[in-house]
Amino acid sequence: MLAAIVPKNLLQNATTWNQGTWLSASVTGHAVGGFLIAFIGISNTLLVVSCIIFASILFLYQLKPKPPVQTNMEKKTWESVKEGLSFVFRTKALLAAMALDMFAVLFGGAVAMIPVFAKDILKISPLAYGWLNAATDIGAISIVVILTLWPMKKAQGRKMLLAVAGFGCCIILFGLSKWFLLSFFVMLLAGILDGVSVVVRGTVMQLLTPDHMRGRVSSVSSMFVTSSNELGQFESGLMARAMGAIPSVIFGGCMTIAVVVTTWFKAPTLRKFEY
Repeated sequence: MLAAIVPKNLLQNATTWNQGTWLSASVTGHAVGGFLIAFIGISNTLLVVSCIIFASILFLYQLKPKPPVQTNMEKKTWESVKEGLSFVFRTKALLAAMALDMFAVLFGGAVAMIPVFAKDILKISPLAYGWLNAATDIGAISIVVILTLWPMKKAQGRKMLLAVAGFGCCIILFGLSKWFLLSFFVMLLAGILDGVSVVVRGTVMQLLTPDHMRGRVSSVSSMFVTSSNELGQFESGLMARAMGAIPSVIFGGCMTIAVVVTTWFKAPTLRKFEY
């Protein structure tokens, strides 16, 4: 709905706000939920959640009605899916952005290995583990707030590629680190660089997708993101079993950098993309 209710000249900033709100809610929601359960119990916590959802519905109803884009409603589901995939594969910058994110998360899923590193390698306390586990989210929220106040003005595609390459370097450093503070700060930096990628990718998708294709393209994007998250955790466990925890994380970081290098040369439209 974002592109349908925000003027195009404000879309970049609106996308950044949207990503920042989602990331902030994702992190604080879990924490606040835990505190509420501890202080007022499960039933009262669910009551609070219901009230918040009701408030969000009231905000939603403040939006003015807009006629839907006229499309051929007789199309079968599989035809619609194929149409969305076809559009993504035709739009090189969009395909490159989605594929870059998918493979970077697939190979750079060090977050799944944090419990192993915390217990067996860094040998840290549960409190320190909590901070280490939250480091990427803290970094992502921080950069989204910064980009909301001071958005990127040019060369966004190039910056996205460099950010993902930096993310891969952070994963390698995390795999090599034997000190908690270094591990925490490289994961914090990884979150910052991932936040840059998330904002640029979201804006690319909003700007390059026509109104009548937004639902299909959003579905394709969800397929890319969801599959990469789940398969990335599976890949991390599988490689850790085959190679060991430290080599598997270093391998994942190297593969992330390799994906960026490939995208840099194979997808010049993304590298040169600006908005």
